[in-house]
Order: sequence, then C-alpha cells, then structure tokens
Amino acid sequence: MLAKVTSGATIGLNATLIDVEVDIAGQGLPSFTIVGLPDKAVEESKERVRSAIKNSGADFPISRITVNLAPADLPKAGPAYDLPIALGILIASGQIAPEISDSLFFGELSLDGSLRHTNGILPMAYLTAQKKFKNIFIPKVNEKEAAVVGGVKVYSIDSLLTLVRFFNKTIELTPAKKINLESLLTRDEAEFDFSEVIGQEQAKRALEIAAAGGHNIFMKGTPGSGKTMLARAIPGILPTLTEDEALEVTKIYSITGNLPEGESIITKRPFRSPHHTTSRIGLIGGGTSPMPGEISLSHRGILFLDEFPEFPRHVLEALRQPMEDGVVTISRAKGSVTYPAKFLLVTASNPCPCGYFGDAKKACTCLPGMVSRYQKRVSGPILDRIDIHIDVPSVETQKLITESKVKNETSKKIQARVQNARNIQIKRFKGTNIKSNSEMTTRDVKNFCGLSEECRIMLTSAISTINLTARSYFKVIKVARTIADLSGDKEITGIHIAEALQYRPKNID
Repeated sequence: MLAKVTSGATIGLNATLIDVEVDIAGQGLPSFTIVGLPDKAVEESKERVRSAIKNSGADFPISRITVNLAPADLPKAGPAYDLPIALGILIASGQIAPEISDSLFFGELSLDGSLRHTNGILPMAYLTAQKKFKNIFIPKVNEKEAAVVGGVKVYSIDSLLTLVRFFNKTIELTPAKKINLESLLTRDEAEFDFSEVIGQEQAKRALEIAAAGGHNIFMKGTPGSGKTMLARAIPGILPTLTEDEALEVTKIYSITGNLPEGESIITKRPFRSPHHTTSRIGLIGGGTSPMPGEISLSHRGILFLDEFPEFPRHVLEALRQPMEDGVVTISRAKGSVTYPAKFLLVTASNPCPCGYFGDAKKACTCLPGMVSRYQKRVSGPILDRIDIHIDVPSVETQKLITESKVKNETSKKIQARVQNARNIQIKRFKGTNIKSNSEMTTRDVKNFCGLSEECRIMLTSAISTINLTARSYFKVIKVARTIADLSGDKEITGIHIAEALQYRPKNID
C-alpha cells in the first residue's frame, strides 16, 4: 500500500515542499530503505522511527518498506523527516486512515515516540501558509515559534502516540493561539549603561549616530580607554526591532537552532562578538551544507569585532561584499544559498602593538615600522566601508574622580532620541526595503538627501582636503542625514555636514 505525507525542507532562509512517499510491499524480504538523496541524519531516522512506532503501541510492519523523499534531486538533511516517515508507515500499513491532504508534518522523534525540539519550524509555518495548507503538525516545544504565523492552524503534539489518537478521534487537539508580535518586542538591555561610562562624550555621540542610522563605526584608542565598554553598551540605545525585522532574525536563528527553547521569536537585536581567532567560514558562513555565519547571526543587530587588526587579513577581506550588499551568497557543489547580512559593524583597535602610540601619558615602545605594519593589517577598502571613525583617548585621572560622582545621561534617554530618529527614517523610506539611512544606495541618496549650495561647497573642499573617495563622499551625506534626523531637522545643513566630516579619517591608504 502507498501513502503520501507532506513535509518540507529549508533552503537558505526559505522552505520548499517535500513529499514523503511510503510504500509497503507484500512480497520480498523485510527491509527499510530511504531514497531521495538523504544525508546521514535522514538515514539514521530508520532506527528512530522503528523504535518510536513500537514504543507508541503500534505495530512496525515486517515487510519491504521503501520511503521516497521527493523531489529526488534535492539533498535532504536533518532529523525533521522522522514524523512524516512514521506517519506514512502507519497509514501505508493500514493502522490509521486520516485525511491529511491539507496538512504538513515536521519533527524529530525520540526512541520512545516523543517529539523533540526541531530546527527550522518558522520557515515551515510560513511555507504552510504560503502553499495554502490548513494545518501544520509540529513538536510541542516549538509551538510558540510557529504561532506567530497567521492563516494556518498550528497543532503542537508531544508524541507520535498523541497524533495517532487524534487521527483515531479518541482525543481532541486545540490549535495554538496566534501570538501578537508587537507585544513581544522590547527594548534591548545592555551589559553596561552609558551613564556608567566616564568621559568619552565624543565617542558617545558617535555611537548614538551609528545606532540611529545603522552606520558602521571604528573606535581606536589606548588600552583601558573604554572601547569595549562603549561597544557593549550599544545594545541599550538601539531602536526596537520592527515586526518584519524580528521575523527576519528569527528565521536565521530557527534554522541554525539558536532560537531559545520555548521562545516564539527573537525580541531583541542580536549582539555577536566573535573572537579574533574565528575562521572565515565561522564569520561569513559556509560548510559542506552551507549554514549562516556570524555576519548573518548579527542581521539587524551588532557585529562587534574587538582587537580588529588581530583578525586574519583574509577573514576581514571576506567582509567587503556583505558590508556593501547586505547579503552573503555561499556557493558549494551541492548548491548556492543566500543569507541576509545587514549588520551594524562595531570595531575596536589599539593604535599600535603596545597600544600607546600617540598617548600623552605613556610613551610608545614600538618601532616606526611596527606601528605602520600594525595599522596596515586592516586594508583601505575595509576602512573605507566604515562610516564613522572615532578616537577614544584615555580618560584623565582627575576626570575619573570628579565624574564618578556626576550623573551622566542614561542609555534610556539616548535610546529615546535614537528611536525617534529611526521612526523618521521608517516613515521616509515607507514602501521601500530600506530600514535605515545607512542602507541607502547612491540613487536613494540623491532622492532623499537634498543638499544646499553651502553643503556642496563643504563637500567639494573635503574631497581634496581629506581625500574622500566616491564611496566615502556618499557615506558622509548618509551620516549627515542621520545627524539631521537626530536633531529633528528636515533638511541637511552645513552644521550636519561639518560634524559628519569629523568622523572620516584623514587618509586611507
């Protein structure tokens, strides 16, 4: 007898339908074969399914069983086909006879028949709604993840036995209630509050601009000046995730298994801080079966690279295209996948190997050649793609004593200004795919950033004075647009351009 159960497979961030066809032949020696380009995890499902069916009180047929995962030319990976395979065997053996043509099944089985947490549930729920299926059956622990998708009934089950009883109409199951995304999104909590950072007013201002417009920022300063503390305080001033952004991020965390168990979506902007020994694949993504790297896990959040020059040069160079395009395409023999990578890059660096080049208090012990080689570890093209460059000098001892008693501006107040500026940008770019000023293309800059004659004169002068490239020319305008948004000004003025120019390095070799 033949049975067909519908499931799905994730390809990148999206999902596609997979037909699980189960045939039980009345003749031939007993066997259990899975075809359709299964990987090792899918092959091993034979033992999980066999034990799960027996331990659920059902009979495992002693016959020739053939399972086909169609389309056959698409590689199948992961244990999520356990549930549809087990269900197909029960139907093909005549133990249950449900109507499942309008349902999708997805989940990993334990040996006792219970359903385990399974990656990729959110893309599957969207696939169910997109293909006009009415129901999706998933593990109980993944219920909240799928419940954010409207237009589909989500049935969360704890075991194969529960599913059999439901189809035999001995129990009833109630679909999960739709979860309202807006009620889940909250302001980020940071490791440090900006009120705890003594001094560094210019750096705080630069970080506020970076957070408001999504601009990449490079901080350079002596050891102990507060670069890392400032970076780890940024999540506290970031704007709240929008619903669309939250779903984008959650899809990435769902397919990688990084979504916390029992959670429905990612409610706060990601903050990723990989060590400088991270490989290129770890940062960009890849592998035999391509998976997202740190830049995709940082999507709509922050990628903090501390000790920036210590990263291998070939790793940093791999950041060029994602920083420019906002996506990363990984091509392998098995296929090509594209992951989003619109992150706010925050980097921190010492000025030299010893860390005290240019410091007023402590003399640098590095030879001139050492300083030059250290600074050239980060290439000009990478630095040119960073919107804001800021020096973070060491704090004077007297200031540490006096300002420790002064109440500085809190992250909450700064975040209110950042949120207001981001709301202005959302309204400005309504109807487009742009979420912040930093995402504007050259054409968008011309459309949304009108410049007065005064601004044009200042920029013309800067092109020769501080060696602005064509890319950095437009980056200055984008930063100026963000500064104007923070001030609530509709037009970019010379004051905004002047401040934006302060955040460009004098020379990029």
